[in-house]
Amino acid sequence: MSATSPVRAVLPPDIRARKGQSPLVMLTAYTTPGARLVDPHCDIALVGDSVGMVLHGMASTLGVTMEMMILHGRAVVRGLSRAMAVIDMPFGSYEESPEQAFRNAARLMAETGAPAVKLEGGAHMAETIGFLTRRGVPVMAHIGLTPQSVNTLGGYRVVGRDGDAEGVMLDAVAVEEAGAFSVVLEKVPMGLSGRITQRLTIPTIGIGAGVHCDGQVLVQDDMLGLFTDFRPKFVKRYADLGALADQAIADYAAEVRARVFPSEEHSFPDVLKGKKP
Repeated sequence: MSATSPVRAVLPPDIRARKGQSPLVMLTAYTTPGARLVDPHCDIALVGDSVGMVLHGMASTLGVTMEMMILHGRAVVRGLSRAMAVIDMPFGSYEESPEQAFRNAARLMAETGAPAVKLEGGAHMAETIGFLTRRGVPVMAHIGLTPQSVNTLGGYRVVGRDGDAEGVMLDAVAVEEAGAFSVVLEKVPMGLSGRITQRLTIPTIGIGAGVHCDGQVLVQDDMLGLFTDFRPKFVKRYADLGALADQAIADYAAEVRARVFPSEEHSFPDVLKGKKP
């Protein structure tokens, strides 16, 4: 599948229409193989700026660049034939002005083939979301804990239970009114996320926000047990592939050192069997 192909079985209007229907399933993907794993099972493949931490060893998402998001976005779109790609706008690519946001969102979509972008921020980003959606850029909003604002928030804390619940609700209403087709709720208490989900007419997608949302998202490497350096409470590990990989690599190293690998089975003979030299 070409990285520039605009055709996807799932598109933003389809996601919006799923409000109150069967739950939406979203996982991150950063590579073509990762996208191919997600594609048959998920509605959305999120090319998250979490790629900075998961694949590039960064301490946070703040160092992720447009070039990184384009590189990984292209790889993911190549691996999809059904699920919709949504690509994160990295820190510093949209906060300055709506015009800056449009230039960078248009670039991300044009150079990756992703049909939608995601950006962090609530009421203070409503003007930007409206500017983008009026110009043909579908926007998935992201409120609650916004990792790009981790220094301002004072860490990766739950948002909405220490007297700021009304602010989270106002953020949710603001992004809906601005034209977002869905909104991610991150680290928001269950009760509050349920009230937000009931109030909004666009789907809510939770990560650490409880079961009442219209859908769920996790980092693929977290739920597969591949990325173990950072394990939030809301992550359920569905496999322990990291441990399996560690054992496989240890077995390979032991066999190489013992000259067990490569065996005859994995080597090429000088003469084919049944043929004279």
